[in-house]
Amino acid sequence: MGAAYSVGEVDQLNTFFVQWSPGMYKKDNNARHQKKSRNLLVKKDKLAVIDEYFQNSMCPIAKSWEENIKILYFANKCLEPYVQIITIKDAVSRRQSVCSSDRGSRSEDEEPEDILPVLRDRSQLLNDHHVQSLASHMPARTQVYPWNLVYSTAVHGTSLKTLYRQMANVDCPVLLVIKDMDNKVFGAFCSHPFRVSNYCYGTGETFLYSFNPEYKAYRWSGENSYIVRGHLDSLQIGGGGGHFGLWLDSDLYHGASYACHTFNNQPLSTQQDFKVQDLEVWTVQ
Repeated sequence: MGAAYSVGEVDQLNTFFVQWSPGMYKKDNNARHQKKSRNLLVKKDKLAVIDEYFQNSMCPIAKSWEENIKILYFANKCLEPYVQIITIKDAVSRRQSVCSSDRGSRSEDEEPEDILPVLRDRSQLLNDHHVQSLASHMPARTQVYPWNLVYSTAVHGTSLKTLYRQMANVDCPVLLVIKDMDNKVFGAFCSHPFRVSNYCYGTGETFLYSFNPEYKAYRWSGENSYIVRGHLDSLQIGGGGGHFGLWLDSDLYHGASYACHTFNNQPLSTQQDFKVQDLEVWTVQ
């Protein structure tokens, strides 16, 4: 790895991207009438110009940026794409264990493992293996965000109404984690927060998963749109064929998981009708 960068050098790099404000770009539908330049770029040209800047720049920070700088470039729906820049050293230091007793010793000469997302709260259900497996299958647009615990039966009690209330102001993807009485961990990643609705909602980013014992993800099959629906007395994820992929009652104590057409999944628990030991919901924002 090349030399580490100073705070000033990273600030210099950040300044370059900060100058790329949304107002400096024309909409795609007007681009054909405009002459492109460094200060007037169509969105699709951004990455090419970023690469060109680093390849041609004479400043020390640009010469070895691929070795030392991690650039996180992404776009969210209805938002201007933006770039977050961190040094590799900082990225490794951000790796946070949610179960420190499970972490083994690592020598300084060993290559770092995949960077885990930052969990701002301690999980009673997830260890590093769970987090790494789930993070690697979540959409790219969620990769740079920390996880926040928005609901936990250990903290908030067992009530679906309370879960909905805790998520009233949430507007981002969520991760549902369940541990049943057989100590099996499973759940769902949902593109939208859980809420009471008269219709099904969610996108194809939603998936079911299970550690039983190996990690297995069940992605949207495209056969129907019965992705998520919230009632006051139950939460339903996936459907078709007369069964839900995952179902929870109003007390978040009784649940069920059957094969369903939405995800072409196998039952997530060892028992199709199960009882909940603990449950957590994490926001990715």
